[in-house]
Amino acid sequence: MRIDVHFEPAAPLPDLTGSTVVVIDVLRATSSMVEALVNGAQGVYPAPSTEEAIKLASSLGREDTILCGEARGLMIEGFDLGNSPREFSEERVAGKRLVMSTTNGTRAFSLVEDAVRVLACSFMNLSAAAAVAMEADSIVVLCAGMGGLFSLDDAVCAGALVQRIRSTAEVDVELNDAAMGAVEMALTFRINADFLASTSTGQHLIEIGLREDLKICAEIDRHSVVPEMDDRVIQLRSRPAGSSGSES
Repeated sequence: MRIDVHFEPAAPLPDLTGSTVVVIDVLRATSSMVEALVNGAQGVYPAPSTEEAIKLASSLGREDTILCGEARGLMIEGFDLGNSPREFSEERVAGKRLVMSTTNGTRAFSLVEDAVRVLACSFMNLSAAAAVAMEADSIVVLCAGMGGLFSLDDAVCAGALVQRIRSTAEVDVELNDAAMGAVEMALTFRINADFLASTSTGQHLIEIGLREDLKICAEIDRHSVVPEMDDRVIQLRSRPAGSSGSES
């Protein structure tokens, strides 16, 4: 088994045709996707831009479609929801299609459509994502980063994912340099809201009044579900055998 980690999507990606890709955007796209799907959303449609999100929502039909996402951390004017996991309650999203556009996370999904499988991971579904990803022989972990730059929260989550896979896999696991570095980072930091608050992304969220998002995004294995993208729609796959956490 081989695991390659990429710390930001601007870097050249390898040929993905035979790989499972795991996209990570801890603060906050993949965390919000997990929470929304657990609470009954039909699916999440990631859009790489605000304009494309508006067009897609219109084509799907606005009656059952929610526009959600952010620009610079704040809800986009005219959208129904922002990008806070706390917004995606059952009352708001159950039975709805979510068209989502975010600064970093949804753009990352648009780069990996050639992969065999594309999974969404955050601290909130870490063990479940690891259990599914390790079914593959070739895994590419793509951190959404922050504005095309390295993001510590995503890198630590990637390292924690790699470490879970490596400690469980019954085969030899080959890592690229970034994967080895990510594991060392994951072993260095204690994952909690204070850690997320110390990161550049976390500090930005605090500055715009969204400190409470850090608490939920730091909850390791809050849920045991794995969002998976198929034909540009992200939905829940079956619960992995032996995974921990709750589905609701």
